[in-house]
Amino acid sequence: MMKLERQFYARDACTVARELIGKVLVHDSNEGRTSGIIVETEAYRGPEDKAAHSYAGKRTARTEVMYHEGGLAYVYLIYGMHCCFNVTASVPGKPEAVLIRALEPLEGVGLMMARRGMSDTRNLTNGPGKLCRAMGITRGHYGADLCGDELYIADGGKEFRVSVSERVNIDYAEEWRGMLWRYFKASD
Repeated sequence: MMKLERQFYARDACTVARELIGKVLVHDSNEGRTSGIIVETEAYRGPEDKAAHSYAGKRTARTEVMYHEGGLAYVYLIYGMHCCFNVTASVPGKPEAVLIRALEPLEGVGLMMARRGMSDTRNLTNGPGKLCRAMGITRGHYGADLCGDELYIADGGKEFRVSVSERVNIDYAEEWRGMLWRYFKASD
């Protein structure tokens, strides 16, 4: 598998989010390799997007990595207990990101199940918090270069038909709730 290069990420979040469908997220940890095909993403378009953490130019320790180059890991905690893994997109100074919402497990499935305390693969990586736990992605990966060797995305050689819908769980985002910026593998 060919690792995605920096220029893949140096585009707007909607383009990156759509084109990440079918790519492979890989984590080479001390425990072993885990990987999965990306099957669901959401785009967040920076300061004008009321659903984005960088809305209105908000720049904090949490959002700082979004202001850097595309292709970095933006990992944050939700509900005080679940990590969410995002990919920074665009160019420095334009804080956009893509949330990885779901994967189809490929490698290290036994390790993923152990990390999640599960005995089968149903619902193993079908949500942002679930996939982070299964893949061993933590807040310690915040700012990781996705063009590096530990945590990266590769071209999996698969292309899927992509469906779009509104993003989920962003009722606070007012008129930005209706943006069709959620991308997912279409049903066959």
